[in-house]
Amino acid sequence: MTLLPYLVAGWLFLIGVYGIVVSRDLIHTVGCLSVTQSSTYVLLLAVGYRDGGTAPVYADVPKDARVVDPVVQALTLTDVVVGATVTALLLALVIQLHKRHGTVDPDQLSALKG
Repeated sequence: MTLLPYLVAGWLFLIGVYGIVVSRDLIHTVGCLSVTQSSTYVLLLAVGYRDGGTAPVYADVPKDARVVDPVVQALTLTDVVVGATVTALLLALVIQLHKRHGTVDPDQLSALKG
């Protein structure tokens, strides 16, 4: 087990958060949020990785064989589906915001200020 996947997950998370902080466009913010969420994919895959592990199909695998945890794989797949859904929903909201206000710059949205 190496430290590399955890470093990659942390790097993706920091790059995504930095992009969210410096973003001047809501579409760019949604893209950076997707990058931030992709760090969770790498983290989950790093947690579930087993050296020399095989697929968790138990039909023809010996009882003492090392297998990969299927729960982590299911969580990663669920994370991908939820991430795609959230991204699609946020982009639809940005499109509606642009239709109503004519801009996607957060500073120019005067109607949202309290």
